[in-house]
Amino acid sequence: MPENRIMLDVLKGHKSCPPPLWMMRQAGRYLPEYRELRKKAGSFLDLCYNPDFAVEVTLQPIRRFDFDASILFSDILVVPHALGRDLRFEEGRGPLMTPISAADIGRLDVSNFHQHLAPVYETVKRLRAELPAKTTLIGFCGAPWTLATYMIAGHGTPDQAPARLFSYSEPEAMGRLISILADYSAEYLIRQIDAGVDAVQIFDSWSGVLDEPGFEAFCIAPVAEIVRKVRAAHPNVPVIGFPKGAGARYAAYRDRTGVEGLGLDWTVPLPYARSLQEGGAVQGNLDPLRLVAGGRALAEGVDAILSALGSGPLIFNLGHGITPETPIAHVEAMIRQVRSFSGR
Repeated sequence: MPENRIMLDVLKGHKSCPPPLWMMRQAGRYLPEYRELRKKAGSFLDLCYNPDFAVEVTLQPIRRFDFDASILFSDILVVPHALGRDLRFEEGRGPLMTPISAADIGRLDVSNFHQHLAPVYETVKRLRAELPAKTTLIGFCGAPWTLATYMIAGHGTPDQAPARLFSYSEPEAMGRLISILADYSAEYLIRQIDAGVDAVQIFDSWSGVLDEPGFEAFCIAPVAEIVRKVRAAHPNVPVIGFPKGAGARYAAYRDRTGVEGLGLDWTVPLPYARSLQEGGAVQGNLDPLRLVAGGRALAEGVDAILSALGSGPLIFNLGHGITPETPIAHVEAMIRQVRSFSGR
């Protein structure tokens, strides 16, 4: 493995100045070349499952911006899809699924899981061959709780009330679902690593809606199991956890899951982020809307993060995914500012 994949050094706890930089959802709708390819693909799932399309989409932001890391283009919901659940994406509505019942959980079809995801593994193999040697390739999965929220409601909701209610009214079924998702998500990440990714990230986009017992049962415990299984198979591959909205529970999440990198959303106060950095690398946490606004709002946001966190192991990123309306010129300005950072 080349020594100049600086993001991997940072994930091991080393400081880099300037810090490595990438963006969540960096391959996506803010890029005209993505929108053009999306028209040719026919559907979002065709983009995900066709290696020719998925490789091209993943490479687009690397060609344009030369980010330090490239994240596999796919979607978190390919895991429940590979377990036999229906899935479609509608413009303006996002992902749609038939809501799962307690009885349905025992009927999840695991027989073709890896065969279903074979195009994703092929995409990873091609990417590692085509990416610059210096570029870290990141694989990913959705965390079990976040996957369960979509499977139970059948779509995204403001506070994931259907999944929370299901966890209270059907605790045994919820436990089975979370366990299945943890097992197969771990297998999915291991196969991505086998195919060539350098690091993996676990996205828990809805961790912030849970109470304390729920956070322990549905966020910390299953992610810890995923990390354990991934580390048993690939002990030197770092895992980044992103429990969006975890707030004061970020420290417990890191300590009890064992993730090397901690992704921070934009609401995390920088003094608290600095204390979290004492336990290892942190990633984030620019508000994506500062990137939309540009100008002073962007410059001040970037400077605050670099000033607070630039003296420790930092991977500069957004506090959530880039939004479609983001001007490319603002992305370029952010990159220039981060890469001109010389330390304090």
